[in-house]
Amino acid sequence: MKKRVVVYLSLFLVLILSAGLAYAEGKKKGSSKRKPGDILYVCNCGDTCTCDTVMTKPGKCTCGQDLVQMHVLKIEGDETLLCTCGKGCSCKLDKDDPTKCGCGKVVKKVSIKGLYACGCSDGCMCNTVSDKPGKCRCGTQLKKV
Repeated sequence: MKKRVVVYLSLFLVLILSAGLAYAEGKKKGSSKRKPGDILYVCNCGDTCTCDTVMTKPGKCTCGQDLVQMHVLKIEGDETLLCTCGKGCSCKLDKDDPTKCGCGKVVKKVSIKGLYACGCSDGCMCNTVSDKPGKCRCGTQLKKV
């Protein structure tokens, strides 16, 4: 009887530890996901389209197409460079070719006039863009572009 109780308690302990490790691993993986401030939804209906719709939330382009999720690679004044890889992308700007992502896809440059962007120094890579005033992830006040 005592052996059975010890076996059940041991199995219970292993189960609890396994669940805890799985939870911790899930948190660790989730931390590498893109954050809302560095994701923009952009019109991607082709080179001939002139609507240039940019939003901080999913929606429709002024030409009627669904906006495509892209992530901010770099903010340059009133424009941002975006990765065109799509949802879930985590690559960075190619160090050797600033017109491409690290994955090789072409970078899209869009205007972010009317939105708020991180107001820290030029070397900052927070890449936070918002449709509302507030603070950047680095703690700096967002400024209207």
